[in-house]
Amino acid sequence: MLRRRTLVCGTMSSLLVPAFARSAASAKHVKKANSPAATGSYAAFLAGVRREAIQQGLSASMLDEALALTTQPNAKVLKADRHQPEFTLTWAQYKDRVITDKKISDGQNAVAQRTALLNQISQAYGVDCGAIAGIWGLESAYGTRMGTYHVVDSLATLAFDGRRSSFFRAELFKALHILNNGDITPSGMLGSYAGAMGQPQFMPSAYERYAASFPAGGRRDIWNNEADVFASIANYLAKCHWQAGEPWGEQVQVPDTLDQSQIGRAAVHPVSYWAGLGVRPLLGGGFSRPGLEGAVIRPDGAGGEAYMVYHNFNVIRRYNPSDFYALGVGLLGSAIV
Repeated sequence: MLRRRTLVCGTMSSLLVPAFARSAASAKHVKKANSPAATGSYAAFLAGVRREAIQQGLSASMLDEALALTTQPNAKVLKADRHQPEFTLTWAQYKDRVITDKKISDGQNAVAQRTALLNQISQAYGVDCGAIAGIWGLESAYGTRMGTYHVVDSLATLAFDGRRSSFFRAELFKALHILNNGDITPSGMLGSYAGAMGQPQFMPSAYERYAASFPAGGRRDIWNNEADVFASIANYLAKCHWQAGEPWGEQVQVPDTLDQSQIGRAAVHPVSYWAGLGVRPLLGGGFSRPGLEGAVIRPDGAGGEAYMVYHNFNVIRRYNPSDFYALGVGLLGSAIV
């Protein structure tokens, strides 16, 4: 899901995202003639990185410590990058894999132990606890699976490899700047094979833009400090214009008279319009917020589940541009909270 990795990359959820949302990740793995790997040794590449970082004012001792973690291209990183699974899931299959009874019960237990903290951060940022918990659950299984790769090693390997060297080189330098600021040590900067870091699985560029400390003013630790993890997720959603007090969406019943061509995320209308066409909440009754505007999506097409989605659904998609992902976050968060 490299499209999202310009800001953020999820790893626990990425294997379950349908192929159409991972088009960049499934591109041909062609090594360009002018790539770093084609024109010089890894040692020379790292020396060049060090020289440029020194010119940018970064600490020589920090660079020595960080670059010592990557003495040669990491074969496991390259294997993972070149052999990403190429399969397509239906929404029904994705839902069954992501929103399991265990995932829900684990989330309920995790949130129950952190209710006061989550509520405090939710109020501070104006972001729903369910959205924070849903993202936390999908990205790192509530902080239990955030990756064991050294981020500098992963990013340097992929920057040297050449397939997307410019992107990963930029992320590598951002990671080095983060280390220079002292938020985390080089050995403590752990993440996915592609460099997504910590419990919220932020790429370094997303960390620079959205990571937050809670209370404000401290160093930002998205690896070990759960207050910072929750605040960083909430800050991301808030800066993407989360609307406090509004739902992300709800499952609905769609009449047979409503053709698939009439619906989709771009077809935004007042809820009253949809009600007039016979769309109803799945649980019966009328819509609780008829004044909202929303769209009806039916991910698996005619005969599949249908959802009314609102503005905040699109905010979740800013974290990961997939309808499946956003539905998964919304439904998991609702089930947990």
